[in-house]
Amino acid sequence: MEREKTIDHLLRATWQSIAKMYNEQAQKQNYTMSMGFVILNIDCESGTPSTALGPLMGMEATSLSRIIKSMEEKGLIYREKNPNDGRGVLIKLTELGKIKRKDAKESVLQFNETVKNRVSKADLDGFKRVIETINHLISDNQIYKEERKVS
Repeated sequence: MEREKTIDHLLRATWQSIAKMYNEQAQKQNYTMSMGFVILNIDCESGTPSTALGPLMGMEATSLSRIIKSMEEKGLIYREKNPNDGRGVLIKLTELGKIKRKDAKESVLQFNETVKNRVSKADLDGFKRVIETINHLISDNQIYKEERKVS
């Protein structure tokens, strides 16, 4: 099997290229793609509960807590007690964080616009259908229906 022809290789290689591209853009602004991703998932007005960020982004709590700490050190976010949950914490954007959010959003929109200008609507719709199908197959446990025993 040639790895370049497998679906998972194509997806992984493409995502790695996108991540590299976003990281290069983020580094110009003194942050990382991961930080930009977090910033885009924080509610600009009321903040976002820290416990909600991980599930929103599909990240593990340990990875997210390192990113949050680094973002705090860079002055992009701050923590505030959640008025609706005495035990909880809201993550809020600083003024600098709001500027970086705007930059991150513009980067994402520019990427999307560039792709939309080069790929036909029919091809893009087909791509979305394929991605949705893959996600459904995985979430419905349709790939590996039963565990194989290793001898």
